[in-house]
Amino acid sequence: MILLDTLDATAGELMRRAAIDIPPDMREGVRRLAEAETEDLPRFVLNAMLENWEVAEQDRRAMCADTGLPRWYVKAGNDARVEGGFIGLERILRTATARETAAIPLRPNRVHPLSRRDLNNNCGMGAPEIDYSFEPDADWIDLIAVHKGGLFGTDWRMLFPGDGIDGIKRFFLDCLLQFGKRGLACQPAIFGIGLGGSKDACMVLGKQAACLRPAGSRHPDPQIAALEDDLQALAEKSGMGAMGFVGRSMSVDVHVEAAYTHTGGMPVSIHAFCLSSRRAVARLHADGQVDFRDDPQWFTPYSRREGL
Repeated sequence: MILLDTLDATAGELMRRAAIDIPPDMREGVRRLAEAETEDLPRFVLNAMLENWEVAEQDRRAMCADTGLPRWYVKAGNDARVEGGFIGLERILRTATARETAAIPLRPNRVHPLSRRDLNNNCGMGAPEIDYSFEPDADWIDLIAVHKGGLFGTDWRMLFPGDGIDGIKRFFLDCLLQFGKRGLACQPAIFGIGLGGSKDACMVLGKQAACLRPAGSRHPDPQIAALEDDLQALAEKSGMGAMGFVGRSMSVDVHVEAAYTHTGGMPVSIHAFCLSSRRAVARLHADGQVDFRDDPQWFTPYSRREGL
């Protein structure tokens, strides 16, 4: 059984790591962009980012003044048992979010949508979000802390099947140019594309594609992987660089996740996981062992299954 004390200590550590430590895949992606960028201004921005991340690690302070919206992803083995059940787990995650908002500290970004009341702890109705996924033949639980910006850098469109891949590319490029010109996303970003599913599932897939896959990974479906490569190449040729300056360094990578959809439509969503790529992962085992790692491993053969 996974004990609440273990969950609490792990959740607190994940909140700190997500706020302060940039994952290695994002670091390497930005280094690659800095080496390839030919324009002075975006190259200066990229190098400043890399330096800022080092200072944040040394001082153990959040790497960005806007610390985003803390949220949780939970992948549970089918045989996992938690002290207090999953209600106990959710109570721990809410408590850890509130406690670490003050301790790290994080900016309390969550407010009531009408009264604008702020409880100063990033908690409230529906906050933090806790999303679940499940795996067969396992008794562990993966906790993934993600601090994602909650304002801009997101769009959605219902395409027709006849729009095809060219329509997806056109929508992607339209979004990139708007994000860059209007300052709606902090580039360079990992861009997640949700393709198919219902309207709400399409949005969820896009956000997960952005936040829960390491840069450089590719979808196991060859057609989807080819689309990822094409969209990344398109981003590099868009003329947009880091922070919207003229250049070629707007995108660290593009990830596409797909779901079977209505025969008459092709919903597409896009999400930017900004340069402050804030995520941290741990696996909690039934014997009390906790393994921290960098790859969320959210998408698995089971989660992407097509058969019954």
